[in-house]
Amino acid sequence: MIPDSTSRRGKQAADSAGRVLIFDTTLRDGEQSPGASMNLEEKIQVAEILEAMGVDVIEAGFPIASNGDFEAVSEIARRVKDSVVCGLSRAGAKDIERAGEALRHAERGRIHSFISTSPVHMKHKLQMEPEQVLDAIVASVTLARNLVDNVEWSAEDATRTDRDFLCRCVEAAIKAGATTINIPDTVGYTVPTEYADIFTMLRTRVPNADKAIFSTHCHNDLGLAVANSLAGVGAGARQVECTINGLGERAGNAALEEIVMALRTRADVMPYDTGINSQMIARASKVVSSVTSFPVQYNKAIVGLNAFAHESGIHQDGMLKHTQTYEIMTPETVGVKQTSLVMGKHSGRHAFIHKLEELGYKLGDNQLEDAFTRFKALADRKKQIYDEDIEALVDEEIAHAQDRVKLVSLSIIAGTRGPQRATMKLDIDGRGVLEECEGNGPVDAIFNCIKTLVPHEAVLELYQVHAVTEGTDAQAEVSVRLAEKGRSVTARGADPDTLVASAKAYLGALNKLMVRRQRGGVAVSEARVHSTDVG
Repeated sequence: MIPDSTSRRGKQAADSAGRVLIFDTTLRDGEQSPGASMNLEEKIQVAEILEAMGVDVIEAGFPIASNGDFEAVSEIARRVKDSVVCGLSRAGAKDIERAGEALRHAERGRIHSFISTSPVHMKHKLQMEPEQVLDAIVASVTLARNLVDNVEWSAEDATRTDRDFLCRCVEAAIKAGATTINIPDTVGYTVPTEYADIFTMLRTRVPNADKAIFSTHCHNDLGLAVANSLAGVGAGARQVECTINGLGERAGNAALEEIVMALRTRADVMPYDTGINSQMIARASKVVSSVTSFPVQYNKAIVGLNAFAHESGIHQDGMLKHTQTYEIMTPETVGVKQTSLVMGKHSGRHAFIHKLEELGYKLGDNQLEDAFTRFKALADRKKQIYDEDIEALVDEEIAHAQDRVKLVSLSIIAGTRGPQRATMKLDIDGRGVLEECEGNGPVDAIFNCIKTLVPHEAVLELYQVHAVTEGTDAQAEVSVRLAEKGRSVTARGADPDTLVASAKAYLGALNKLMVRRQRGGVAVSEARVHSTDVG
């Protein structure tokens, strides 16, 4: 027999009414999600992080399901020292013996045996009578108890089971030696009040109920897995079965991170401790997402990308004044570095100023107003605004604040059929002028328009384009270098439209040349404007 398998954590929990055991089944029930299979190395990686974060019981697999599952349970049993390592089995002798063999090197091992108890399962799945199921419970738990000291028994589809029969099953399992009784909501059918009533009923009616720890195991088919689990805890359950990221069959299981943080955040109404190092939650979430290739939805509670992100101007303003206005827990408690104020079209002036300060900018009132207006215009065109976008926008604003020639509008006709044509409107010293030119490509047409509107002899020495951030909607940043009479100037332009960015960059360089001419004694007014005055 495997030695006493009550973990140090579990022993402490058993002695404390306020302690809730965390039973993680990511490696077993979680892996049963279609497409979520993990190899041995990946399972060991997940098991190690579960142990490190303080999980009480790690259900490592279903040993009889495959040689790979057997090997995984066996290897995890060898490595894990602080957590109980659990193997699942059906009620048959072969399943239980295979689980016992996989766990024989465990410092603390548990066999978890289950059988269906609902009328629909007994009739259609097992094709057994209730009395036969009762006999199987006694036989399976007895055999498991001969192999390990720590035996868990589950009533599959318990929430659709006749209450009187469920009481008989639980009593028989405890009498046969089960130390943990699991009441699964296998198909995600129950609701919190009903689930709590089941635990209250069992703990009241079953004579030997005080000799076992009761456990929840809730599926999320109706989106109630976490709520049902917490209701079970409130009704006396002292173990919660859950998975990282809520991974599991169909709609998944109760999410470990949500259970842990709900109990921690609302200790005023649920005064229970889990012993989990919550600062490892974000890391565990990323590891499981990576090895299963199951992405975490952006708005997933606790570990989603947006869980600690704020874009609304009202929310951002509140967060800047006091974080508790819109956050009920700090991101650091789950291992997230910091709150993120996401800059977008809903962001307000307060958040924009704060972001500029973070980036090291201090603008005057007029520059700030212009930059904010351009930021809003950019946010309407681009889904996500990165710091680099704001830097490019403000740099351009600062660089071109005193420009005498400014782009008002630009439209392009381009494509394979040609010719490429640009129609451009500029503001020159407060006067609007319009021109249309052809070119060898759209960029050439743009630059021809500028040369026509502002005649000059400058030579284009550099034209370079790169994306400021990733994505097809990324801002383009264009660099242009113009040389005139041995003098070179460089300017940049940024815009989600590469052609607009090109025009801005060229005009920026041309404005710098005009300033140099002025400093050299050549009046800017000498640059004749050949264009249609549009006032």
